[in-house]
Amino acid sequence: MYIREFNTLRIKDIALVGGKNASLGEMYNQLTSKGVLVPNGFATTSTAFWQFLDENNIKQSLQDLMSDLDRFQFSNLNAIGKKAREHILGGTFSPEFSKAITTFYKQLSGDTYREVAVRSSATAEDLPDASFAGQHETYLNVKGEKEVVEAIKKCFASLYTNRAIKYREDKGFAHDDIALSVGVQLMVRADIGCSGVGFTIEPESGFENVILLSGVWGLGENIVQGVINPDEFYVFKPTLRQGKFPIIQKKLGDKKLTLMYASAKEQAKTINKVTPLEKRQQFVLTNDEIIALANWSLLIEEHYKQPMDIEWAKDGLTQELFIIQARPETVHQTKNKNIHIAYQLLETSKLLTQGNAVGSKIKVGTATLLESPDDAGFLDKNTIIVTDTITPDWDPLLKQVGGIITNKGGRTSHAAIVARELGVPAIVGCGNATTSITNNQSITLTCAQGKTGYLYEGELQFKKKEIDFSRIRLPKTEAKLILADPDLAFPLSFYPNHGVGLLRMEFIITHMVKIHPMALVKFNEMKDGSTKKNIETITKGYPNKSEYFIDTLAQGIATIAAAFYPKEVIVRLSDFKTNEYANLMGGKQFEPQEENPMLGFRGASRYYSPMYREGFALECAAIKKVRKIMGLTNLKVMVPFCRTLEEGKRVVALMDQNGLKRGHDGLEIYTMVEIPSNVILAEEFAAIFDGFSIGSNDLTQLTLGIDRDSDLLGHLFDENNPAVKKMITMAIASAQKTNTKIGLCGQAPSDFPEFAAFLVREGINSISFNPDALLQGIENMNKAEKGQVVHDLIDKSLSRN
Repeated sequence: MYIREFNTLRIKDIALVGGKNASLGEMYNQLTSKGVLVPNGFATTSTAFWQFLDENNIKQSLQDLMSDLDRFQFSNLNAIGKKAREHILGGTFSPEFSKAITTFYKQLSGDTYREVAVRSSATAEDLPDASFAGQHETYLNVKGEKEVVEAIKKCFASLYTNRAIKYREDKGFAHDDIALSVGVQLMVRADIGCSGVGFTIEPESGFENVILLSGVWGLGENIVQGVINPDEFYVFKPTLRQGKFPIIQKKLGDKKLTLMYASAKEQAKTINKVTPLEKRQQFVLTNDEIIALANWSLLIEEHYKQPMDIEWAKDGLTQELFIIQARPETVHQTKNKNIHIAYQLLETSKLLTQGNAVGSKIKVGTATLLESPDDAGFLDKNTIIVTDTITPDWDPLLKQVGGIITNKGGRTSHAAIVARELGVPAIVGCGNATTSITNNQSITLTCAQGKTGYLYEGELQFKKKEIDFSRIRLPKTEAKLILADPDLAFPLSFYPNHGVGLLRMEFIITHMVKIHPMALVKFNEMKDGSTKKNIETITKGYPNKSEYFIDTLAQGIATIAAAFYPKEVIVRLSDFKTNEYANLMGGKQFEPQEENPMLGFRGASRYYSPMYREGFALECAAIKKVRKIMGLTNLKVMVPFCRTLEEGKRVVALMDQNGLKRGHDGLEIYTMVEIPSNVILAEEFAAIFDGFSIGSNDLTQLTLGIDRDSDLLGHLFDENNPAVKKMITMAIASAQKTNTKIGLCGQAPSDFPEFAAFLVREGINSISFNPDALLQGIENMNKAEKGQVVHDLIDKSLSRN
């Protein structure tokens, strides 16, 4: 009646032991046989809670307190919460209940009275639209019969924390309908190991094909509280199931602090200690451990048949991994994935700070700097809270505000979880927010640029638009995306599309790798001492500096390939000009100075040159890793600026030498059509390559003899020029004659409906658009396929006359 052991519990027992304990029992019974390790334990029942209230005549007192709650301003929340907790803490457990607790504790822990975790589990927890995350208390490293009994009573009292009361009010739960069960679970020595959380869905976008794992040294409360930035690991489910290497991204967090158990001399139960530099620079999990946890996460998700929010821990004594909690993910399950609100910032100003973006909204408001929730005065939807970190004590305030900014915290911190649930945009882990922003300052918070959130000075203009993807019909001619930033890949994957027609590698090299590949290949020959030192710092952990380039580039490419899997994603090999390469760290030593880099040492000619050949090998190694090791065979490769047939053959042969054999494992190699020679000899180029992509910008400048960057001649640059369109017509005709796929990458088909109509009429296979032009481009293509564009133009002509 009072106690149920985990091996007797199932998920159907939520009313008896709450969502958290029912889930632990379910996993302990159903998934242990599949290799998922869950620490054993027991749970007090809701019957025990109700009986405790009745025996101490507390129930009516609690009802009276809740009836006095100010449900408009919550002005008396602190006083009522404190009084409710005092009622419970002043109560006494019956001898029978106390004896049951100590008996089961002794059975669980043995004669040594092992340490246990004592966790609250409300009987309304972990429902599809309410996680109750962080609302009730957990007590770790509890040892001894008396201590366990006392911790259970404290958990009972935590049903009436201020934040839990406010949460129930917000969610519409009746206070006296909810009981508190307490789970007592064998302690995992994560204090000398590591711990973290996992989501079986990408928590920002709701992309369902990845698992996100986060981890820190020591106890996981540092992640929940957002005290430090954790390591992050993204695992791709389809290739995980295939037994390939599924880790598509690894991000090293600072992990400045390690939360450990305090010694007997110290008053606090836990203490944060500075993490040694060596451990800060080390990932908390090995690749094998990441994959093991990801497999467990997948088993849990498949068992529950829904995305899950998981907590894990690694025992520093036994080196074993454990799952210590799993609950349904509550943010994206209730959303209509077809409805998308697109936010676009129309201007910028002074950048105040930046950090991890939570959500995709933009919010203009007034900064309110707070050290604690007790400092809060009047708050409304124009208030943007700026503080060091957000803990569960802040929760009653957060529904009142329009935005949240913190110094500390990662994507899986409590601040991020609550902000997502409330639909409030947040930027967490800024580092310097409280020093770079002043109180009452007008600011603009934007989370609309991917995983990085930016905070600007002043009230900036932006626009938002609701889009119903279910109403958008894709044309027969393929509509693809032009992409560069991996951070945008998951949210953009929800847009209607046929894949990625152009993945620009240059952005990944500039923003993620940051270092010239030849500076890594010839690191020991670097002449600039300070640059060499900077490279050493960035590539810490890579004795072979070239491996840093391969890993980092592969992760960026893999993220985009995974986001659109199994659709085609075509990555273009690097197409920097020499002046752009020179701007990479260490680049000046390896790049020639050219009068006209636009027409100089770029594209295919670089790849086989002794000046860059070893750098090109690193590009190939990264692509090979994505395709062969990670299993993302939807990735195809495109060669830019290939001037001659001989160049094409040399590059294809060189790719073969570097492990990218055309036709092997479905590898297709495309080339850009951007030089008149590509058009004139298109049939001959078709024998070398599997497909073409017309680069309209370069083809226009080289057809008309105009430097596309020239201010003086910009007015003459026009893709609609008859000569350019004739070139495109010839290229498409040759592709059709040789049965070669051909597409076009450029802005013109979205800007000019008649240009889209021209391409469709000529029989192009695909058109690729920048993300902000995709929907307009699809509309133009649909009209073209229906023959509407001609009618529209006639109507406009008649209206002018």
